[in-house]
Order: sequence, then structure tokens, then C-alpha cells
Amino acid sequence: MTPKNIKVKHEERSGDKDYLKKAEDNYNQMLVSINVGNFNAAGTLAIQCAISSADAICVSEKGVRCVSDNHLDTCDLVGSIALPEAKEKANILMRIIRKKNLIQYEKRSIYQSEAEEIVKAATRFYQWVASQVK
Repeated sequence: MTPKNIKVKHEERSGDKDYLKKAEDNYNQMLVSINVGNFNAAGTLAIQCAISSADAICVSEKGVRCVSDNHLDTCDLVGSIALPEAKEKANILMRIIRKKNLIQYEKRSIYQSEAEEIVKAATRFYQWVASQVK
């Protein structure tokens, strides 16, 4: 069951690794970007890494992924997964997604400290998902 009528798409559970591959690609490029000082790119890639990671864990555990226009619904879907750490990880995902507007649509560039913070959060979330999706 999905929480509060979140719009989802049913997926074959075997597709979890496809979403994890997308997350891995974004993760690797996020690390390159942060290391060479491309903070805007690192932030954008962190968001994409987190969203693809969320798709991977949701497809793996529930056979669905969120297709809502509101990315925060993805956090609720992750939080509803029957894993002990799911609610905690959903909160990390929420912190990442809440930075999306600033990073991708605001005029100003993100600061190094903001990029480092979101990269750290995305790393934690991605690594958790990677440890769960086998």
C-alpha cells in the first residue's frame, strides 16, 4: 500500500538495478564535480542520484516508483518501506529534495558548504540503497 494516495507506477522488481545504475552514474560524477569545484553540478547530480536511488529502493521493496509531480511524495513512499531505517533515510532524502529549487532554479550559485552538505547526504542515501538492492 502506498501512503496518502501517492501517484505511482508499477514496475518489475528486477528493474531496481537499472535505477541503481542511474544512481551510481550520478553518484560517481557528483564526486568528480565536488572534487574539481563544480558545486552547482555536484548539487544537481546529488539530487539526481538521490531520486534514482529512491526509485531503486522503492522498485526493489514495493514494486512501484513515485511518478508524482511533487518529488517530496517520493520521501513518503521511501518512508513507507518495511525496512528499519526507511523513515530515517526518507528524512535524509527530504533534506536533499528540499534543496532542488535553490540548486536548479535560483539565480545564485550554491556555496561550497551547501554542495558539501548535499553531497554528504546523497552519499549516505545512495550507499544505504546500494546495500539494500542486491
